Amino acid sequence: MKYLASIGSYAIMVKEVFKKPTKWSIMKSLILKEIDELIYGSLGILVFISFFIGGVVAIQTALNITSELIPKNLVGFATRQSIILEFAPTFCSIIMAGKVGSYITSSIGTMRVTEQIDALEVMGVNALNYLIFPKIVALMLYPFIIAIAMYVGIFGGWVAGVFGGFSTSADFIEGIQLDFIPFHITYSFLKTIVFAFVLATIPSYHGFYMKGGALEVGKASTTSFVWTSVVIIIINYILTQLLLG
Repeated sequence: MKYLASIGSYAIMVKEVFKKPTKWSIMKSLILKEIDELIYGSLGILVFISFFIGGVVAIQTALNITSELIPKNLVGFATRQSIILEFAPTFCSIIMAGKVGSYITSSIGTMRVTEQIDALEVMGVNALNYLIFPKIVALMLYPFIIAIAMYVGIFGGWVAGVFGGFSTSADFIEGIQLDFIPFHITYSFLKTIVFAFVLATIPSYHGFYMKGGALEVGKASTTSFVWTSVVIIIINYILTQLLLG
């Protein structure tokens, strides 16, 4: 019953976010600020991780090719499939749940503790729209940094494969082009958009409705990371079954 009540509260919160919008002149600056914090600020860590994970996937694939009958272009093929289908959209989103989700929960939770949210409501401002809507809009740009993560991940696989002596450049590129299905890109971006909405709303929910003092802000951040990760994994399974099953 407790979880059903939480789901109900979350649904009500999402509904209220889109009511009584803040003036566009104010909202525009809020959205630009969130884009800088949530999107541009996350680009570096995602590029760094994508490069090395791509390299690890390529090396592990190459090391597990033990038969001469297996084509050498499998290294490039496996790297492409792993990065595009799962690593870039799903694993990066779990990393973002830790970085972005914790930031969102702690920032909104701090405003709740210091009674800034109460002050907004007293002034007649829709605090949910004012605080959460800019984050939702900003994270709709999330697929752009996931596209960069895909490119960097595959490039990292190429660097590790070629310069590590596990594959030739021609074999790796041939593997990247082998049996390419354009819908896999669409599938990946559809997942990313859904994950972006989850990343914006679940941490906001835990921050907005938290109770207590400064200690509870940290606990709320941890809880939001756990639940955001769990929801992303469940949605990943459902969307994979629906779109690729």
